[in-house]
Formats: sequence, structure tokens, C-alpha cells
Amino acid sequence: MEKTEVLRKYFGHSEFRSGQSELIDNILSGRDCLGVMPTGAGKSVCYQVPALILDGVTIVISPLISLMKDQVESLRQSGVSAACINSSLSPAESEAVYCGASAGEYKILYVAPERLETEGFLRLCGRLDIPLVAVDEAHCVSHWGQDFRPSYLKIEGFVSSLPRRPVVAAFTATATDIVKDDIVRILRLREPFSVTTGFDRANLYFEVRKPLDKDAELLGIIKDSSGGSSIVYCSTRKAVESVCAMLRLNGVNAAMYHAGLSDGDRKRAQDDFIYDRCNVMVATNAFGMGIDKSDVSLVVHYNMPKDIESYYQEAGRAGRDGSPARCILLYAKKDVRTAEFLIENGHEDAGLSVQELNEIRSRDRERLRQMTFYSTTTRCLRGFILDYFGEKAPNYCGNCGSCNTNFETVDITVEAQKILSCIFRLKQRGRSGGKGLIAAILTGSREERIVNGGLDTLSTYGIMKGVTQARVRDIIEFLVQQGYIAVEPEYMTLSLTASANEFVKSRGTLIMKLPKEIQPKKTAQTLPAEEKPELMRRFRELRTKLAAALGVPAYVVFSDATLRDMCAKMPQTNEEFLSVSGVGSRKAERYGRKFMDVIAEYKRSEQEKSAR
Repeated sequence: MEKTEVLRKYFGHSEFRSGQSELIDNILSGRDCLGVMPTGAGKSVCYQVPALILDGVTIVISPLISLMKDQVESLRQSGVSAACINSSLSPAESEAVYCGASAGEYKILYVAPERLETEGFLRLCGRLDIPLVAVDEAHCVSHWGQDFRPSYLKIEGFVSSLPRRPVVAAFTATATDIVKDDIVRILRLREPFSVTTGFDRANLYFEVRKPLDKDAELLGIIKDSSGGSSIVYCSTRKAVESVCAMLRLNGVNAAMYHAGLSDGDRKRAQDDFIYDRCNVMVATNAFGMGIDKSDVSLVVHYNMPKDIESYYQEAGRAGRDGSPARCILLYAKKDVRTAEFLIENGHEDAGLSVQELNEIRSRDRERLRQMTFYSTTTRCLRGFILDYFGEKAPNYCGNCGSCNTNFETVDITVEAQKILSCIFRLKQRGRSGGKGLIAAILTGSREERIVNGGLDTLSTYGIMKGVTQARVRDIIEFLVQQGYIAVEPEYMTLSLTASANEFVKSRGTLIMKLPKEIQPKKTAQTLPAEEKPELMRRFRELRTKLAAALGVPAYVVFSDATLRDMCAKMPQTNEEFLSVSGVGSRKAERYGRKFMDVIAEYKRSEQEKSAR
């Protein structure tokens, strides 16, 4: 069967997305591949389509049980024979999968990396014809990635143990150049065909807010959310529990998920979210990798993550089906200190040498610095993210908090000179300080550390008395971003760079953009209304009923994007139903009549309304 025919028959799409066709062609030709594609860009199609064309069983290595279950159930609903092997299976269930695989019942077999070295699995693979090994979330193999997993280091040994080396294809949503190099080197990909399709998710609206009261802000965002599911990410378990309790007290149907909960509690929370028994999940980053829930319309970061890679991957769990979705970060300066603590206390159990540990922490501090810049920048947020990943970035995207906020340009030349002078005068006394100390000196604070330290005798003491310390810190942050001030990573003290000296000598002008005190455009923050809300409601009711009968999540039946296309096309025949995006032959056969009956009933009710 030809690749486009497979795509149409099993997945209900008439054409491939960017990069998919080329990756599939190279896999089918026997070449190793590396695909870097953003969340929602269709990475799984790149190995699922070849798996259905090639003889034998394709092995897919995946890090999370939830991801495997989602993928396997979606494939089965589309008429593809698939199974998974992981620690959640009982011995009897595992044996049934082994027997089915040996009998040639499956085309795709998902496996957790921890199972690769088990005797039973290796014995099974020795009997199978394996043409392709696909590695999902491949960045997990790299110490330099944001989610290193030691179990991924077993993959290359597993591949080498097979009677015949298969094609190896690795996929990830976010990878810097060093992580890409690690993937190729550690997995020993052979002259791989590599595709980076671009990191832009045009359907996502990005925004950073700096509220005085995060709880009140979050509650307002959740209550303004128009349908769909929401994820709220927190940086600590304590914050997860506190935020979840707050939302519940205010009538929000929320669940929570973090690594400190029991396996049973985590499973119940995840199932409640996936099966729409709750609409808000409050979680640490332990939740979400591989969750293929397509109707997440909002991701809020209650705390700033440690790096842009993590932020973009987590934010990317919104709008996976291409529908408009919002990604909002609630920033506070104390988030930086929390992230610093996590960096200094992380990687301890990764088996690294002292030198490697120091190198990785140094890299993590730099990534945190870039994340802080994102959280405080006035430039286009989408452009900032794309620029970080080395992609050509727009100056204006029209769909982020910066682009939809009116800014005023302010000449901060004098303020900048005063700040740089204060840092210089402090150094002359053999001292140094962070942003808070510099701001306190400049605004004439009488706090104990300044008076007792004699810092009130500096010539720069109190020369910005009419300015708030918050404003001074904002300008300092801008000067750091512009490269005039360097921040010492361990103690966060400030020092002047060569660029600062050049700026002072040149007597140039420095302009900074500050947001005006107005509300951002409402249209940018509100998701578009459904064109046929009553028909969508009826579709969702039917989808929920069908999913409940099958014991699967609603999005496994059809995604919201498919329902919207169904609303637009309103098919009345089987042929028309097959033209709906996301409807393959098996789903058309199984569900087509039921949904077309809903359309017919809707049309009758609309005609009756018109006749009155």
C-alpha cells in the first residue's frame, strides 16, 4: 500500500504535513532518521505509516505508560493492530502480548525503555522480524536535554543485540544543536536523514503576566476559559497542592498530579483528566509528556520553568489538534530563586562526574537566564522562542501578549548611567551586590545592610529617590539583556561588561519599551466562538457516549478539530464523511451513520426554527 493511501485509510488525512513525507520516504528506503518537530506536528505519523507498509513488527520506544496507552488505543480505533509492554501489565497480560507478537498479530509494539534488557523481551525480539525501531522523546538520551532519562542509554545496546540491525528513527519536539548531536552519537544513528520542521505553533497565543496575586489571577483565567481542558503547571509539589486546593474551594473541578503521590492517586487523577471527569489538572512537570489529549485549550504556568525547552514542551500540550489555545505564564521574581534551587540540587543521581555536574549546572544557569529574559521581555514572545531555537523570528506575530499590548518607548539613558555608576562605585570599595542591593542604594533605602555597611556614603546613594525599586530592577534586567551588565551565576552579583564602558564613553541614547497601563486586546485572549455551537454540543454528547461505551477517552473517538471540520462540511453520505479531516475508513464505518444522524436531526430542528 502506498504511503498516501495509508494516511487516508487509517488516519483520515489527505496530505502530509511539513517534513512527514520526506522522513517516511527515507525510513522506507532503509536510512536512519532524526525528526525534530513541534508538539502537534505529527511525529507519530512518521513512524506509524512506515510500520504499516514494512513487513514485520515496528518497535516504538516511549518513556511513559500513559503515552503508550493513548497511542495504542488510537491506533486500534483506526484499525491498526498494536500493543504495548510496560510495568503496568500483569504477568498474564505481558505473556498474552508476547504470544500475540510471536503469532504476528501486531504491526506496532510500544515498549518502555526499562523493559529493553529484560530476558522475556529480548527473547521475543530474537524471534521477530523488526524492520524499524522508533525512539520517541529522543531528547531524553542526552545529559544536555531538559529531561534526561538514564534508561534511554540502554537503547543502543538493545538495537545492537538484534539479529539484524533495523532502521532507527529518533523523534523529539525540542532539541538544541548539542542535543541533536547527542541523539545521533548516543543512539549511533548511521548518516541519518535529519529534518527540523520549525518550532512555530501558530495556533498558540503566548502571554506573560506579572500579577500581585497569582491565585486571583489564575482563578480569573480559569473562569474565563471557554470550554476545553486546562493544565496548570507548578514548580513544586507544595505549590501543586496549594493551588489545587484554592481552585477547588472556588468551585473549580480540579485534580492534582506530582511524583509524591502514590501510583494509584496519580493514575486516578490522570484518568479523571483524560476521561473529562475533571477539566483542570494542576501538576508538576512529572505530568504531561506524551499525553495526547487534543482538547487542551489552556496551559498556565503558575511558576516560571527552569528553561525555555521545558516551557515550550509543556505549553505545547495546548492545541495539539491545531485549534486555537492559550499559553500564559504568571511570573514573579521569586520564581527565579526557586529555579536556582532546583538547578543546584538536580542531577545528583545521574551518575555524573564532578566536572560533568558543574558543566551541566553552568549550562542550566544560562538556560534559566534565557527563560528569565523571556519572562521579562517586551519583544514578540513567539519571536523570542523561535530565535532561541535558531529559527528566523518575526518582529511582530500579532498573536502574543507583547504584540497585543500597547507599549510606550522611554528614554532610560540617565537611569542606565546611574545604575552602571552605582555598580562601579561599589566595586571601587571592593564590594558587589545583586539587583536588590543596587536598587536599594539608588533609591536611598535606610535598611540595615546599607546603613551598617556604610553604603549610604556612596556618591550614588539616593540619586534615584523618586523611582520605585521595582522600576530600577526592571531597568537592571533590561541592561543585563542588552549585555551591559553581567550576572555572576553562583551569588547573582552584578558587574560591568566591556559594552557598558563603551556605552558610557559613547554617550549614546538608550531606549526601553514599557507597557502602558491598559488591558490587552480582548480578542487576543479569548478563544473564537464555535460557528455552530448547538451542533458541536450534540457532537460532543455523542462522542462522550461512544467513548464511555468503549472505555476510551473522548478524543480517541474524534478530536475537537475533526468535530469542527464535521460542523463545517456537514456530511450526508459516507463519501462526504470520509472527506472530514481525521476520519479514516475504520472510523467512518464505525461512527459515520451515528454522526450523520445527528447532522440530519440538527438540520431538521434548524428548519423548524426558520419556519416559525
